[in-house]
Amino acid sequence: MRLDEFDYQLPRELIAQYPLPQRDASRLMGLHRGSKRIEHGIFSDLIHHLDPGDLLILNDAKVLPCRLRGVRADSGGKVEVLLIREKEQGIWDVLLKPGSKLRRGQSLALAGGRLQASILDEGKRSRRLLRFDLDGNLIEVLKEWGEMPLPPYIKRDLTSEAEPGVKQLDAERYQTVFAVHEGAVAAPTAGLHFTTEVLGMLRSQGVRIAHLTLWVGPGTFQPVRSEQIGAHSMEAEEYLIPPSTAEEIHACRGRGDRIISVGTTCVRALESAASSEGGKGTVRPGAGVASLFIYPGYRFKVVNALLTNFHLPRSTLLMLVSAFAGRELCRRAYQEAIAHRYRFYSYGDAMLIS
Repeated sequence: MRLDEFDYQLPRELIAQYPLPQRDASRLMGLHRGSKRIEHGIFSDLIHHLDPGDLLILNDAKVLPCRLRGVRADSGGKVEVLLIREKEQGIWDVLLKPGSKLRRGQSLALAGGRLQASILDEGKRSRRLLRFDLDGNLIEVLKEWGEMPLPPYIKRDLTSEAEPGVKQLDAERYQTVFAVHEGAVAAPTAGLHFTTEVLGMLRSQGVRIAHLTLWVGPGTFQPVRSEQIGAHSMEAEEYLIPPSTAEEIHACRGRGDRIISVGTTCVRALESAASSEGGKGTVRPGAGVASLFIYPGYRFKVVNALLTNFHLPRSTLLMLVSAFAGRELCRRAYQEAIAHRYRFYSYGDAMLIS
């Protein structure tokens, strides 16, 4: 299967640069796999698409404000650091910019000189291992100095004082209302549309709600570089499925009701957990690592419906959605979304595939 089969042309003005004032005012496309029907509404209409007994699964990972700015100690040149995961005390796997100029042994001054760091090792492209020299808690420093790691297609100056309050806006809105477990470097964006009121209405209607945690990593934005997509390897992401969620899934399957994944991150966690159990669809609780690459031809074991945003061309996320909806139906839905001027990507609109 070729990479160009997942390409499409998107007018630049349809890439959402800001969230809407109200989370649940986003548009919602309903995509029905059986009838091939497409319908249009707003996100707060979700209550009319779900039935009592349906199980909605949310990713409660919390995004760290893990982008830091600073300078090289030797030259004063500007640098940008994206923290990914702490490997051991004070040592972090990071992405550095400009990566090609930052080598082992160089020192950095970050967060207005509050942090000193040195490069321990070099990985592929911009990946580095960084040691922080700090007395205290780095997470607390991030909460004061760090920026939310907005994706690269949001083309605005995140540090600009010409837009007062924009940093605080992103700190609130690039985070779901149910986020709990810190450590993600990107938001599970399908969950950004939910409000506590929408969740309350769903519960009152008899929809079951459960949580898991998949700490989204930079692999979310890694391009597929091989022309034959089967040669691509996904970057592993850690997940945790609580016992209560595994029990809810088992009970839902027993009732014959639907398991609805909110976002591709939940799909990857659930399907990875099922694959680790021999592919029988059983989801056991506990920690795991999701490195499963889902593209057309994959047979889903757990998920019956998917709530998701609109994704970049040639991306692994679009390939997963195409696997779930079918390539032709997915292509038609994207064409219709463009024709109806939907907002795309992280701060954009949503689609429910059932």
